[in-house]
Amino acid sequence: MSFGFERPLLFGAALIVLPLSALLLKILKNPFTLSLPLGPPGGIPFKPPVNADIFIRFLRLLEYGGLLLLFAGAAGPELRISETLWLNRGADIIFALDTSPSMAGLDMDGLSRFTAARNLLREFAESRPSDAIGLVAVGNDAALLLPPTADRRALFTRLENLKIAELGDGTALGMGLAVAAFHLENSSAPRRAVVLVTDGENNAGAIHPETAAAMLPERGISLWIIGVGSTGEVPIDYVDPLTRMRRTGTFESRFDAENLKTLSRIGGGTYVAAPSADTLAAAFSRLNEGEMTVGRSGLFTRRSPCHIPLLLAAAGILVMVRFIKRYFLGAWV
Repeated sequence: MSFGFERPLLFGAALIVLPLSALLLKILKNPFTLSLPLGPPGGIPFKPPVNADIFIRFLRLLEYGGLLLLFAGAAGPELRISETLWLNRGADIIFALDTSPSMAGLDMDGLSRFTAARNLLREFAESRPSDAIGLVAVGNDAALLLPPTADRRALFTRLENLKIAELGDGTALGMGLAVAAFHLENSSAPRRAVVLVTDGENNAGAIHPETAAAMLPERGISLWIIGVGSTGEVPIDYVDPLTRMRRTGTFESRFDAENLKTLSRIGGGTYVAAPSADTLAAAFSRLNEGEMTVGRSGLFTRRSPCHIPLLLAAAGILVMVRFIKRYFLGAWV
């Protein structure tokens, strides 16, 4: 955001003309008058009951300030806000994010699987401003939290508010894929994709995940499955959103990649294993490259005129100065 003038030469001229005018008036003011002290010869000269000289100078300064504001308003002041506008549509991508309690496993360099995936999803969205990104939460059921949108503030706010076990302690992968597919079916984007981020097997929901996965290639929707987590004993720490109780300890992670690989094969998609923080970051990088779109953008400047406040301020100052001079300082100015 920047500030400028529609007619900058007018304001520049005011900066030159007003000081020169003040100087010229000071030189030419009453050149043929003599100052005679009032009072008896040799006595103390007459002085007004109040020392108005300083106040008069202050009023004169205010008057020139008002004139400067008047010229500034006439010069067309405006706020200029530069915005990047995308000239073509990017991809429509819906992330189906597992929120089951096992996603609280702390095996991502000190972060939970859920937090690490959420952070990378945010970075992915920031790097692709022309894409519309949606969010589906997967738990004991699945729910669309946000349809595909370019509003990053809405996406990040919903991501931040999403909690582990918000939808129960199950993993309804089939429901998550079906909900995402339903909301991409009528999309006119050049590329459409569902990204399932999970660490578990399907154990809930009314739709089998293989049935839901088979729907995607039929509708021209690509499928990515990112399998998050390692095997063995994994520490866990999260707050249950229903009971408000903190749950800590360890659990035996039985991550089975074969089921997820089968699911991606049926959906004609890509499976990427992410047992660590580095491999999870690499998985999102691979996703970024695999769903690359060519975006055309242009820089546009939005102009917002702001001359009215300056003109009102100038008028107020000039009227006030003239009123004070006429009705309070008439004897000395």
